[in-house]
Amino acid sequence: MDDGGGTRDAGRLEALAPGQAIPFGGDRVAYVTPELSAAFRPGDRLVVVQDTGDLLHIPATEHDAASSAVARAAAAFTRMGEVTDAAITAFFEAFARRLEDDGAWSRIAQANAADVERARARGRSTTRLAVSDAMRRDMAAGLRAWRDAEPPRGRRLERVTHEGWTVDQLMAPLGVVGFVFEGRPNVFADATGVIRAGNTVVFRIGSDALGTARAIVAEALDPALAEAGLPEGAAVLVDSAAHAAGWAMFADPKLALAVARGSGPAVAQLGAIARQAGTPVSLHGTGGAWIVADEAADADRFFAAVYHSLDRKVCNTLNTCCIVESRADDLLPVFLEALERAGARRKGCKLHVAEADLPRLPESWRSARTTVVRAEGPVEEPLVEPIADAELGHEWEWEETPEVSLKVVADVGQAVALFNALSPRFAAALISQDAAAQARFFATIDAPFVGDGFTRWVDGQYALNRPELGLSNWENGRLFARGGVLAGDGVFTVRTRVTQADVHLDRAGAPTPPRAG
Repeated sequence: MDDGGGTRDAGRLEALAPGQAIPFGGDRVAYVTPELSAAFRPGDRLVVVQDTGDLLHIPATEHDAASSAVARAAAAFTRMGEVTDAAITAFFEAFARRLEDDGAWSRIAQANAADVERARARGRSTTRLAVSDAMRRDMAAGLRAWRDAEPPRGRRLERVTHEGWTVDQLMAPLGVVGFVFEGRPNVFADATGVIRAGNTVVFRIGSDALGTARAIVAEALDPALAEAGLPEGAAVLVDSAAHAAGWAMFADPKLALAVARGSGPAVAQLGAIARQAGTPVSLHGTGGAWIVADEAADADRFFAAVYHSLDRKVCNTLNTCCIVESRADDLLPVFLEALERAGARRKGCKLHVAEADLPRLPESWRSARTTVVRAEGPVEEPLVEPIADAELGHEWEWEETPEVSLKVVADVGQAVALFNALSPRFAAALISQDAAAQARFFATIDAPFVGDGFTRWVDGQYALNRPELGLSNWENGRLFARGGVLAGDGVFTVRTRVTQADVHLDRAGAPTPPRAG
């Protein structure tokens, strides 16, 4: 019945009809496809992404799996206030120790080998999926970094003293953190960092790495939680391979923060789901770093920066290089040698060059062909391909073959303008011996991470000794009141506590009346 405010009594969505109109965004309409209509069953959910009109079908089983996991974490959070910082410290040590146990790790490695084999059979990339001894050491080191970190709970940020009373601003746990990531098992350990601040966490990992995640939970995570005496549900895996489970988790209003690692439309979609549920987000979006070499660039420093920025493909890998016109003749050969040498320690290299700059390259490069290792396997391609300037911000998601873009610019100002307009505004470096040029570069480049050498330093654990949950939201520009690294101890709220010494305080100055009797 109409209540006079334009609303009617609500019912349950039991079915969808082909061609059914679904409003979104206030003034637009999406239409139900025959496939969605046929798949939808009573008890299922439909999430309408208000930004795009995407109609996301969440089967009841996936909704229940996500809802149950979030509920367990929420229940655990209500008990975390009784957990001591010493117990949290003990959890991180126990988790690290169990990863270092050869028996436990062998079972995790076996599960991972099966994941890798299944992913390869489906033609999926396994570059970031496979575990290694180095990854094992890094996971343990990250956990021990949280073990040794100063507990943030109750830390006083500010005190305001009044006559007869004081006000303290204190750091406090935020709540349940929802975490979605794909095929990097080491992120599983990183994400438990939110427990350091007294939060709880719910994970959803991509289908490629789900077997590995299950093994980590069984062999290391759950035993460490139990050993340290943390409440059941302090860290919960959503045990589902379906994307719908991630949608359901991010649509749950019990989340205090939604974190998504990865890149592309899937991450943006997850962020939109969480935002419309009222949950703040930290999105690990498109990456790719830029290096600019100016008139005062040292050739050896430039060579080292390019070479050391191409050791593997992650978000802070060199993606685009700009060389100023006045140094093109001598620095282009340096760049090509560094790229070639970086390829020698991987599996070849691949160059995309701005169309206008193609004639600057040696004929031996322009006419050569090479084998590029793609996700689907080795592919023979031209060594060099021209691209339009508008494509300079495209991130090359290479597997084993370093792949970069090159542009000769009139000056550093043009390089900065291209970066600010085309790139994801993530990481940039200026190779220059001119201090004034470095200052101008920092002032004008719209990036949260700025350097003067290699780009691979952009990492919370490597640079700040704080294992990161994500490098967050840079595509939306500069972040309000925080930097681009989201670490476990950065997930907090601020609570205000008053201590009243003068019991007779009154806003109007009235005295306390005498008590009767």
